[in-house]
Amino acid sequence: MTLSAQNNLPPVIRHEPKVPAIALVCDSPHSGITYPDGFQCAAPQNLMRMGEDNHIHTLWKAAPDVGATLIEATFPRVFIDPNRSLKDLDPDMMDGQWPEPLSPGEKTRLGKGLIWARLTGGVPIYDRKLPVAEVQDRIETYYKPYHAALSDAIDQHYKQFNALWHLNLHSMPHNAYEGMGIKTDKQIADFVLGDRDGTTCSPEFVDVIATFLRSKGYSVACNDPYKGVELIAQIGQPERNRHSLQIEILRPLYMNEDTREPNEGFTELQNNLTTLLNVIRDYIVDQTK
Repeated sequence: MTLSAQNNLPPVIRHEPKVPAIALVCDSPHSGITYPDGFQCAAPQNLMRMGEDNHIHTLWKAAPDVGATLIEATFPRVFIDPNRSLKDLDPDMMDGQWPEPLSPGEKTRLGKGLIWARLTGGVPIYDRKLPVAEVQDRIETYYKPYHAALSDAIDQHYKQFNALWHLNLHSMPHNAYEGMGIKTDKQIADFVLGDRDGTTCSPEFVDVIATFLRSKGYSVACNDPYKGVELIAQIGQPERNRHSLQIEILRPLYMNEDTREPNEGFTELQNNLTTLLNVIRDYIVDQTK
């Protein structure tokens, strides 16, 4: 099956602050739904869409209203995942020799590395080997522009304030533990905050966000099961006053997982996240006085 592009959107969109900037950058690397022309896959489209973080960039759309820059990918992560290392690639997926050393990790083992091989449940995405040149083109055309846009925004804000807070924004399915191969009877939290076990962000900033969310009645977990991956690992350097936090939102809170459409909880959640962004703004402004 060939999935056709819905329009001619660029691979990445940068939303600039609408008010004086603060030291905050937000990014949504997985909310893209524009499938590039010629993307051939063996899996049904409805299953392919399970990889999308639908509506995340819309839920957080007020970020520029508080002075943040918001970066969003328009391409789907099942095509290429900007939240993975370039080395997290399965050499057996390709029809030739990759020209650089690779070190595929746990995400690749699950079929969800830089180039996804399988969907949750083990459904294969391809019935063919991928040409090396095709994978290289995905990196040059989609992955690198996303990283360049995010890096540029990070550098600009950090240079201006000598401090930086970064929110890496995601959604998670109701069966998140199963999708990660984790056997447990625990119920997934409404929000999972990931700071790679306290290495990418100050505990105080995590607490500001967790406290607000709990005050609104949401359940919150930290680093369980999502700790954060490539982007916050690159950006978060608390010793340099660079704080990076991954935020995962449970999809049933705001959308129908089958139809991918917003549900009756969407507006309330969006409003709460807008209030949270204002709380974060006040915190950052106080920290950068």
